[in-house]
Amino acid sequence: MYSLVSVVIVSFISLIGVFAIAVSAKKLEAILIYMISFSAGALFGDSFIHLLPEAVSKNGFTLNISLYLIFGIAFSFVVEKIICWRHCHHPTTKEHPHKLAWMNLFGDVFHNFIDGLILGASYCVSLPVGIATTVAIVLHEIPQEIGDFGVMLYSGFSKKKALLLNFAVALMAVLGVLVALVVDQKVEGLTEFLIPFAAGGFIYIAGSDLIPELHKEGRVGRSLIQLLTFGLGVLVMVLLVFVEF
Repeated sequence: MYSLVSVVIVSFISLIGVFAIAVSAKKLEAILIYMISFSAGALFGDSFIHLLPEAVSKNGFTLNISLYLIFGIAFSFVVEKIICWRHCHHPTTKEHPHKLAWMNLFGDVFHNFIDGLILGASYCVSLPVGIATTVAIVLHEIPQEIGDFGVMLYSGFSKKKALLLNFAVALMAVLGVLVALVVDQKVEGLTEFLIPFAAGGFIYIAGSDLIPELHKEGRVGRSLIQLLTFGLGVLVMVLLVFVEF
């Protein structure tokens, strides 16, 4: 029940693009860069504070855990290479072009399904791990969905069609959760694989896609704010450790 409620919340984040319409491109760009740094901190925090400690709590930091973690990183790298897709968090402009919108949507189908698998597996481990992972995914989805919405508008989609397609693709996460819950009952050790795998994927996204975006801003003041919001993202994950669910 908790995993299904969480994945529905994550799916509805896809509709946030409608709020971006009312904000000027310049203001949106300024806001998004801090949301990206906040998201990066949350993804790193969830990986190192919740997912990996949970993965090693039973059997220690074994070779299998290390290999599953590396596989999660490598898998994300291969996905980007094969379908020429990356987690972009900026609306499309002439200065910031994108691949075709349909390719972006195809990548999101795969990405959202994996998010659903991770959410389902996290709740199979424990309620706190599931909630922490939900928060990390939500914080990451907000700038990503705004970026995806911008890609579709730039490619000629109407606002209504862009929102509906984004939402339809987001529902793939629901399928991912259902698959995780069903398979976990039949395949022994699924969560033991998926939790470090998820950590590897989050580490890759934060390190390969989010951090490079932050380096595009070189001004000292804004860089310090990025560092602050990054730290706040980590702090959210730390605070979740001390909250009893």
